[in-house]
Amino acid sequence: MRMARAKLAGSQSLLKVSRSGTPKSRHLSVPGQIPRDEILVGDCVEMLNGLPAESIDLVFADPPYNLQLESTLSRPDQSVVDAVDDDWDKFASFADYDKFTREWLGAARRVMKKDATIFVIGSYHNIFRVGTILQDMGFWILNDIVWRKTNPMPNFRGRRFTNAHETMIWASKSADAKAYTFNYETLKAGNEDCQMRSDWLFPICNGSERLKDENGRKTHPTQKPEPLLSRILLSASNAGDVVLDPFFGSGTTGAVARRLGRSFIGIERETVYAKAARARIDAIVPLPLESVSVAPTKRSEPRVAFSSVIEAGLLTPGTMLVDEKRRYKAIVRADGSLALGDIVGSIHKIGALSQGLPACNGWTFWFFEQGGKLHVIDELRNQMRTSMKNISA
Repeated sequence: MRMARAKLAGSQSLLKVSRSGTPKSRHLSVPGQIPRDEILVGDCVEMLNGLPAESIDLVFADPPYNLQLESTLSRPDQSVVDAVDDDWDKFASFADYDKFTREWLGAARRVMKKDATIFVIGSYHNIFRVGTILQDMGFWILNDIVWRKTNPMPNFRGRRFTNAHETMIWASKSADAKAYTFNYETLKAGNEDCQMRSDWLFPICNGSERLKDENGRKTHPTQKPEPLLSRILLSASNAGDVVLDPFFGSGTTGAVARRLGRSFIGIERETVYAKAARARIDAIVPLPLESVSVAPTKRSEPRVAFSSVIEAGLLTPGTMLVDEKRRYKAIVRADGSLALGDIVGSIHKIGALSQGLPACNGWTFWFFEQGGKLHVIDELRNQMRTSMKNISA
């Protein structure tokens, strides 16, 4: 991951990037074509400009962090830290880095669908500059997410706090994008019925997941852990969606996308990384569709009016509804409204008024008695929905 479109040295000129490909990795040769599950080798902006407009559902970007390392890092025992000192992470100035950021973000924004979203990960070296540019370009920030590392690299010099986290910015294409994917219920169900928080705890990539060359050295210095990408894809995409990673590196995004039933497009400048990523992804076995499909949510289910419940004969006009503790009572009317004394309104309005609250979900607040037991009226709505599904089938 985190391959720049070109090295920026002391001069202001850009170097030409490598154009040699790897097996199953290529340039986008057919205008308008979406190269699903392929790795495009070359300049990220050039490759993005060859993709169809509004064709991408989700973007994950791990751009160069511009770490500005001034010297070699050493441990207390004088061994050298395997840090990021590659040419692709070096820029001549902040202005050069900002120009590069605007170029790739602009190209990525063009290919995002109207309701697509983008995750950009970074460190304190670059993420604040990226966030400013995102807002300047019209993106709408939804969250900043902290990836807290369980095993961060120590601060060997003892001159600063240990850098134990990275920050991700999650943004929609614009403030008008309201129908973006966020699988709230799925995340909550997997988090013991608690809302998923914006601080995520994962170890850095290590063990058997870490790609290494024939000499046992890291194939890529900033390989991201698969659990991190799994949560991102499960949060903001659905099976069959197209996920773009313009700084593909070791291919974590592609590996996770293949496992979770998503399509991917990877863009990578360095052929050695593209080749390793391709081999890694080809070895992934996709999970069964039923295990990666997002469960239906309340919002996605057919709307049922309370009057339909009355019309179907599931409740009789004149039935008394109560709350679960029998503190409040209301009478069902023939038109599907409720009566609270002289006040008439919807199940939601009467539920709110009876409690002195501004709002209420009447479906889960009101109960009816049957066989000596209380039953929430939402059970009747579910019966209606089941009948609707059976009819449509």
